[in-house]
Formats: sequence, structure tokens, C-alpha cells
Amino acid sequence: MTLSLKNVTKRYGGHTAVDGLTLHIPEKEMFGFLGGNGAGKTTTFRMILGLLDTSEGSITWNGETIDYNKSHLIGYLPEERGLYPKLKVRDQMVYLGKLRGMKKRDILTELDYWLERFRVPEYLDKKVEELSKGNQQKIQFISAVIHQPKLLILDEPFSGLDPVNVEMLKQAVLDLKEKGTSIVFSSHQMDHVEEMCENLCILQKGQPVVQGELNEIKRSFGKKNLLIHGDMDMDAFKKYPGVTRYRKTMAGCELQIEEEQVSQKIFAELHGKGFIRKFELEEPSLNDIFIEKVGASYE
Repeated sequence: MTLSLKNVTKRYGGHTAVDGLTLHIPEKEMFGFLGGNGAGKTTTFRMILGLLDTSEGSITWNGETIDYNKSHLIGYLPEERGLYPKLKVRDQMVYLGKLRGMKKRDILTELDYWLERFRVPEYLDKKVEELSKGNQQKIQFISAVIHQPKLLILDEPFSGLDPVNVEMLKQAVLDLKEKGTSIVFSSHQMDHVEEMCENLCILQKGQPVVQGELNEIKRSFGKKNLLIHGDMDMDAFKKYPGVTRYRKTMAGCELQIEEEQVSQKIFAELHGKGFIRKFELEEPSLNDIFIEKVGASYE
């Protein structure tokens, strides 16, 4: 079931939130959305879900429009959490599961599985307002996946979580993908997108500035990162031809270079000047690419 967006535009009066966005997201894949605040990510998600109408363009899933009749096939974790604080976790999930056509018995079976998996089985009969923010987020995640959706949209799913809970949630998302769920998600942590997504789109002011397969994006970027650990003075590389960024470290330096050949010239320059502990050429990070294309770090 391919999710397709064709020339999707959303205007609010004179403001264009999303501008001519075209994407194709294959079935059983994890797709990452990046962009600063106001880039158009959440607006795009809401249009995919049918919560907002497009001003122009079309959105189809497996060739059909998405409407309420497909709600049992779709899961959504919004950036603004929306659980009922006074309801107990059990009652909350039974209510939400029934809205998606589930039977109470099946809802409770799934809920028990997820509470055990997230190591919080004792929360079954607790009110949502009694839980910490991080544990509320786990419950919100469960509400998005309890009906085993075929398409899952996650808007900043890891924000506000400590590292242990991030890993727990991340593994749950990866397992869902392995079982065949198509997942679209945005995250402030670029390393999560880098680690989990095959394809991605970077939005700026509602327009895609980078999109495609992650490895191909890195290859086409051209620039590489060079990590050098050694005893010699490396300040000479600050203005070395082909070096676009220099950062001194405790162990040596980190460079961004225009192309691989520059690293060979630098290696030759270092020959005989001292002991080299590490000389490593790396692909550019997603943050490097974001800074180059958008003009600022995502953080």
C-alpha cells in the first residue's frame, strides 16, 4: 500500500504552510520527516490523515483517498498528546480501541502485551494524570498501535523521553516495521532518523529541500568528514585547500572536506610529522546535510 502525495499544497489565507509537496512512501517502510518549527511537517501529517483538506493536490493510499472508513488501518501519535487525564488507562484503551472496531477482549489482550513490553503492567488501573510525562507518552503510543495499524504516523514520538525509554520505544517502532507496518515519522533527533529510515524528506517553509534514499543523499552530498587523532599540530589544516570546516579536538581534529581525494593529500602532509592514532574518513551526517541545505542546525 503505497502512500502518495502529489503536488500537495496547504494555504491559510496569504500563508502557504505546504507548497507543492510530492512524495511516494512504499509499503512496509520507515520514512523520516525533518524540518524546523513551522516547516510544514505536522500540517502534512494532518492532511494525510484527512484532518485537514488540501488546498491543491491529492493524497492517496493504495490508490484511494484516506477517510474515516480507513481509521481502523491507521495509527497516529500527535505531537500534542491528547489522553483523557481522569480516565484509567484500561478504560481509555477500551474506548479508543472500540472506536477502531476492536472487541473489548482483543483490546485488553493487546494492552496487556504492550504494558508488559514497556515494563509498566501496574499502570492498567491508574489514571493517566497519575503517570509521569514519559509514561503518559508510552500510553499514548499504545493507543496509536493497539489496533495493529497498517499505516502509522508518529509526530515527534521520542520528545521528552529519557534515553532508556527512547530505546524502548525505538525498538517497538522497528519491530512494527519488521511486521509490515508502513511508518512515517518526524523527530528532532537526527540520529534517530539516520538510524531508522531508508528514505527521508527535509522540509523548509513547506517545500522539500532534500528528499530521497538516505544513502544516496549522503553520496550525492559530496563532502566527507575526516577524523584525525595524532600528536602533531594540525592548525595548518584550518585553511587547507579542500577543507570546508575545521574543529580542533582533545585528540586531534575533525575536518569536513570537499571530496575524498583531499584526505589523501592530508595523509601525505602528515607523513613523518608524528604518530597518527586514527585517520578515518566518514560519510557526512544528516546534521551536516541539514545545515548545508537549510542554513542552520536542527537543534
